[in-house]
Amino acid sequence: MDREEEFLKFVEEVKKCSKCRLYKTRKNVVVGDGPINSLIMLVGEAPGYWEDQQGKPFVGAAGKFLNKLLDLAGLDRGKVYITNVVKCRPPGNREPKPDEIEACKPYLDKQLNLIQPKIVCALGNFATSYLLQKYGFPIQSMGKIHGKIFETKNLKIIPLYHPATALYKPPMKKVLEEDWKTIGLKLKKLNLKEVFK
Repeated sequence: MDREEEFLKFVEEVKKCSKCRLYKTRKNVVVGDGPINSLIMLVGEAPGYWEDQQGKPFVGAAGKFLNKLLDLAGLDRGKVYITNVVKCRPPGNREPKPDEIEACKPYLDKQLNLIQPKIVCALGNFATSYLLQKYGFPIQSMGKIHGKIFETKNLKIIPLYHPATALYKPPMKKVLEEDWKTIGLKLKKLNLKEVFK
């Protein structure tokens, strides 16, 4: 089975998931969006209201700001793969609970295995904590590590503030914009031409 077939099979499997309570209240499972051979993967926390309605990640207000941040980095949204740690919307957009994350983790692991990105941008605390732990790094506060690159043998992990942070705390907008500009420059140096506009 080729990667595309395997991926389609995986998507169907996730859409039928009932491993945690979130399946009872979701409208759509939000598996992810973007090319499955992308060199860059963005991992957020969980779908919100608009994501649940449309079945796609980052389509609400935080998604609009993410588009602006990708622009600042010179990245083409159509060339990066975007997903979340949790694939179903927690009711009222609350934070995902530990058992919900636990139930969904194998899906994110499978996406990492199938897509094999070179760079993973972890958007927010949930994605950052999970990815740093998974690859053996200590968890630190976002204030200390945002925009830094953590390297494993085949992967670079970049913790970043979640785009929604700028919506709740407008003074943070500048910090996010600066982070993404810097990331754009760092990625250009890595010669990842395929993901740029």
